[in-house]
Amino acid sequence: MESSILKKLKNVGLLSEQTFEYGYVSTGSYALNRVISGDYLKGLPIGGISQFIGKSSTAKTVWGTECLIDAQRKGWHTVLIDSEMAYSPSFAARLGLDPEKLIYASPPTLEECFETIENIIVAIRDTDKDTPIVIVYDSLAVSPCKAELEAKNYDSNNMMGAIRAKLTGAALRKANELMRKHKVGLIIINQFREKTGVMFGNPETAAAGGNALEFYLAVNLRCASNKTGDVIVDDFEESTGIRGHVKNIKNKISIPFRKCDFELRFDEGITSHWGLIDSMLADGILVQDGTYYQHKDEPRFQKKTFHDKFPTDPKFASLRERITGSSEPLQKNI
Repeated sequence: MESSILKKLKNVGLLSEQTFEYGYVSTGSYALNRVISGDYLKGLPIGGISQFIGKSSTAKTVWGTECLIDAQRKGWHTVLIDSEMAYSPSFAARLGLDPEKLIYASPPTLEECFETIENIIVAIRDTDKDTPIVIVYDSLAVSPCKAELEAKNYDSNNMMGAIRAKLTGAALRKANELMRKHKVGLIIINQFREKTGVMFGNPETAAAGGNALEFYLAVNLRCASNKTGDVIVDDFEESTGIRGHVKNIKNKISIPFRKCDFELRFDEGITSHWGLIDSMLADGILVQDGTYYQHKDEPRFQKKTFHDKFPTDPKFASLRERITGSSEPLQKNI
């Protein structure tokens, strides 16, 4: 019955015939991959728009970099739209990103950023029809619209935010269709601002995109880190990294509102196994007895031992295989 009906219609088919999964790009964290996709190895979806949003110094740009690193490892096309003009090639290379394989652009306006994204996608697809593309836009909050950039004497008005939100909505309507059609994963970096004069409720608001952005997101990730208690210092009181957590506040591919802890080491990037203990407890992989944890009938261990030894210690080989699919020592990037 359905097949005879479909013959009479244009652009209509059966849901069973549709392809929605084009692959995933890892975030560099097994725990965050699980939070997003329900799988320790998958991560953010290709064919949709994802966002990392948070205040300053919450690892947002590093998350984007980790995604680009994984995409390069898989042989995919990688693109960085750097509206902040603050991306450090040496820092990215230290984390494992190959600048020779990264397409880079720094358009001056919001409109030109999205136009550049579209042009790059079309140019890639002219020569390569199938290989996935991962684009990081860092950051939406910083990109001025053309009207802002052309304003005289830094003049502005109360409608400028509304104009930017309207432009973002229009751009996303067009971009959203391109993502699935061309196997693109667009990862937007965004920032929080605080509304002035708010005495009750949450004063935080997204710095850019308005309400339209949230509707188009397949995955929305909120990053948080305390700038005092979450700073990691060495024996000389020099800061070496930060810790924090990421909460999944929207998810079209798996269960929303999960969260996990993360650790960022400034000279290494995201610690891939940080936050895994809580995830493995939730999945029944580990059982807890006070401050001790255990996998099956193997020797018990404490959290510090896990953090220090999990990547390489032979006694964690079976647990590594359970999470990564291999008992071999962990590689830097996943």
